[in-house]
Amino acid sequence: MDKISLYPILNYTDSSRQRRREAYDWITKNPSSLVPLMEIAFTADDPISCKACWVLETTMKENPEVLLPHISYFTENMGSVHLDSAVRPIAKICEILTINFFSKKKNEIQTLLSERDLERMATTCFDWLIGPHKVASQAYSMTSLYLLGKKFDWIHPELKSVLQKNYTKGSAAYKARARMILKKLNSDNRNCQS
Repeated sequence: MDKISLYPILNYTDSSRQRRREAYDWITKNPSSLVPLMEIAFTADDPISCKACWVLETTMKENPEVLLPHISYFTENMGSVHLDSAVRPIAKICEILTINFFSKKKNEIQTLLSERDLERMATTCFDWLIGPHKVASQAYSMTSLYLLGKKFDWIHPELKSVLQKNYTKGSAAYKARARMILKKLNSDNRNCQS
């Protein structure tokens, strides 16, 4: 499957759940199309890349096993995404990955994500958090970074600093997520000191 074959499917896709679902169904019936889909998603200046990112997000939510064999390719290239309508779904995928990676329940994501993958996710999430991105992308990044800070000790102090610095300038939604993360960080700190 080549990228050109995916363009008609992506052109038909819009932000509605139904159209995203139809594209996702097509991708799962044609798993060889996943890598070309990711190539389109990571062609950052292509306007259709946003639609490819939406389909990747739906795939991750509905059937992560399809995406997991290509997880290193995903983490290597996710930083190339910069359009807000593409960053949000990619940031959501990062959040899903980190939640599963740090879950107490054993799962395949824990064995597939390498330390390098996690480092790339941390770097990119910080870029999205401090960059001029919409609040949804920043909120997903906050959650991912909080969890990644359980593995990399440098993250929590940096995250706390960024959240405190940007809190007063943030929207109500930003402040709500930042309060939640700061509360967790402060609680973790108290537990470590006990």
